[in-house]
Amino acid sequence: MKPTRILSLDGGGIRGYLTILLLEQLVEERLTLLDEVHLFAGTSVGSIVALALASGHSPTEVRGLFEREGKHIFPDRFLPGRRDVGRAFMAKYDNKNLKHILTNFFQDTKLKDIDKRVLIASFDLCRKGKEGQPPEIWDAKFFHNYPGETSDGCESIVDVILRSSAAPFYFPSYQGYVDGFVTANNPSTCALAKVLKASDLSLREISMLSVGTGINPRCIPDEDADWGWANWLFRFEPLHRRYYALPLVYMMWEGSTGLANYQCEQLLGGRFHRLDLALPTLVDIDDVKKMKLLKKVAFSDKAQEILAGTIDWLDSNSWLECTSLEKVAANGNKMS
Repeated sequence: MKPTRILSLDGGGIRGYLTILLLEQLVEERLTLLDEVHLFAGTSVGSIVALALASGHSPTEVRGLFEREGKHIFPDRFLPGRRDVGRAFMAKYDNKNLKHILTNFFQDTKLKDIDKRVLIASFDLCRKGKEGQPPEIWDAKFFHNYPGETSDGCESIVDVILRSSAAPFYFPSYQGYVDGFVTANNPSTCALAKVLKASDLSLREISMLSVGTGINPRCIPDEDADWGWANWLFRFEPLHRRYYALPLVYMMWEGSTGLANYQCEQLLGGRFHRLDLALPTLVDIDDVKKMKLLKKVAFSDKAQEILAGTIDWLDSNSWLECTSLEKVAANGNKMS
């Protein structure tokens, strides 16, 4: 019996371009890959990719969206000379362009219009508390189109993505929500929990491919960092020419990714596979100028080696009904 298959996609801003380049290469080798996915899960930029693929858009179409619109998603909203002051009190970018781009791409499609199951991570800044809780609390929110009372099927794709990708510091909150990275930048464990809750499957019947947005070379070399809150937010060492911007925020943001990987590895064992690549230099979520670098990384010799391992894993874990060559042959026989 073939397993229930989950495709989980991390957040990471413009680094989602790396994600779609990797997926495009996988689909070129295994044509039925996306057809075999039961649940598409995503956070932030991963929500864009997940919902686009679940809606039937090809990886090539999604790659084109990044290449056409990437530079328009992050337009500077401040005049020169006012940037530092403005960014201290307002988000670095507004979300008008992003909303326009998403609306053109997805139109008015709702989650219920998607045949595939989806799960999108976000964070509700002020929802009504449950019994025994304060009347208003902030809490994680996972939008999905599973049937039932908790279904978010009537929500529009555009609104869900904007809620999932409203990264603090970078974009304003959207309809009372902020970026899902606050709780699940890597939504793998959340997706696994949803599948188990929505079915009578056992862990042995679930297989998951989790794709990252690149591993940033970020670290704190100090072995005895006796820092207060100011240093954990901004650390500047002029003598060593080092500057750590928001180290605690990024530590928690990127650290949660490793946590989800660990949990899924322990629960699923060999039925969990993580695809991610080390980046040669720091790439922030709005660093559009480094898209060329991301493309170079995606097609590097190391990437090809890692992708080959991923393809072996797909084949050995019954992810595909048939290989690409078998699919082509089958289509040819039908035509004749």
